[in-house]
This record gives sequence, structure tokens and C-alpha cells, in this order.
Amino acid sequence: MKPKKSLGQHWLKNKKALSQICAAAELTKRDTVLEIGPGPGTLTKLLVERAGRVVAVELDEKLALDLPKKIKSRKLKVEQGDILHFNLAKLAPGYKVVANIPYYLTSNLLRVLSESVNPPQTIVLLVQKEVAERVVAEPGQMSVLAVSVQLYYQASLGRIVEAKLFTPPPKVDSQVLILNKHPEPLFDNLDTKSFFRVVKAGFSARRKKLRGSLSGGLNISKKETDEILAQAGIDANLRAQNLSLEDWYKIAQAWHPTKLML
Repeated sequence: MKPKKSLGQHWLKNKKALSQICAAAELTKRDTVLEIGPGPGTLTKLLVERAGRVVAVELDEKLALDLPKKIKSRKLKVEQGDILHFNLAKLAPGYKVVANIPYYLTSNLLRVLSESVNPPQTIVLLVQKEVAERVVAEPGQMSVLAVSVQLYYQASLGRIVEAKLFTPPPKVDSQVLILNKHPEPLFDNLDTKSFFRVVKAGFSARRKKLRGSLSGGLNISKKETDEILAQAGIDANLRAQNLSLEDWYKIAQAWHPTKLML
């Protein structure tokens, strides 16, 4: 089958790159792996060899039907459907995600996985290089995506995979993104709804300083904003991209102290 542009399909067949993706997940025979968008099964084959169980979720009905015929193993279960609506709760706790995913899926998928009642222990994704770099950013280059992922996972970068190694080649290079779940929550009793409301407000006008973006995003006066930032010990003249996760936590705590407690 030819890759479908409408589904963002770019198939990787380079054995060295596929092997390095698997290696980044540090798979053992005890692991359950969730693969997203297995396509023709080039990565699936390696996952089945190295893991104890592989659940592959494929949106393309034809590919989903063909995969069990190509890879005949009791360890492989193929489900046809949209990963964003897949029931992650039925997977074994501590499962790992390993996948070469369509670029358009990245942000929504990371949100769904991170916020699941049964989040994966490890996530290894081959994504657009620029997106991988955004996820691992440090204060000075932060974004909502970076904050959203780093709240739950320690993020690092693996191998760069050149566009020419895919069929068809995408317009940009890809990179392996490695996420390992924090052993313990970064903050106790965190009200994530309030936390992310503050974060999104801060990033609502990236060119503005915190005083302006938070005031507009939270619908409060600049005087109230200055008081909140002063209580949090944050310079009102900074911009959202300069803040760390701890900074955002302090602001959220000062804005809604009854919901966020140390």
C-alpha cells in the first residue's frame, strides 16, 4: 500500500533508525508496549521481538487488517481506531509507548497520554525535530507544550532521523523524543485545572510581559496581577517563555491559594 497523505503517513524502513528507537525505550520481555500508527509494521516487528506484549492501534482499516497477517505472533494485538479515543485504562500499568507518529497528532497525543488515568511510564516518539526541541526547552524558550509535558515527564532527545529515510520523505527532519515519567509528582495537591488556566493565560499574548498577558488572560486588573506576581516572587516584566514550572506553580498558588497547597 502507498502511504496516505491525508493520514500523515511517512513510513520508516531504515533498520538502524528503527533499532535505535526501540533501544531508547529500553524494552524487556516484561513490558507491554503501545504502538500508535504501526503502518506496514517495520517498527512493530522489532517491538514484538523485544517486548512481552504489543498493542498496535491503527486508524487505517486496511493496514489494521493486514498487520496480523504479516506479523503472526500471540504477543501482538492490533486494534483499528483513533488513538485519541482509545481506552488507555485497559493497558497494563507501567506500559510504554513507542511509535513513529504523524506530525499533526503530536500535541494532542502528548496531552491525552500525560493526562490519562493510566499514563505510560515511558514514551518514545519519532516526531518533527522542531517539536521535539520545543518539548525539551528550558526557561527562555518555554511554551505551553513544554510546560504540559514536563509537568509529568522528564524529557530528552535521541537520534535525528533525516527526512530522506522516510517514504515519502516529509519536508523536515524528525527526532526521537524520550519521555520518562517523574517518579513522584513535582508538586503536591496540584489543581491542574487552575495551574493550566494560569499557564495558558500567561502564554495568551507571547509578546506581552506577564503583567499584561495574565491580566488579559485571567480577566483581572493589572493591579491585581502585580499583587499576585509580587506574592509569587516573580518579576512582572518577564515574559511567559522565561518562566520555569516552579514559577508557574507559585503564580497559580498566589492566584488561587485555596486550591493549590504545598
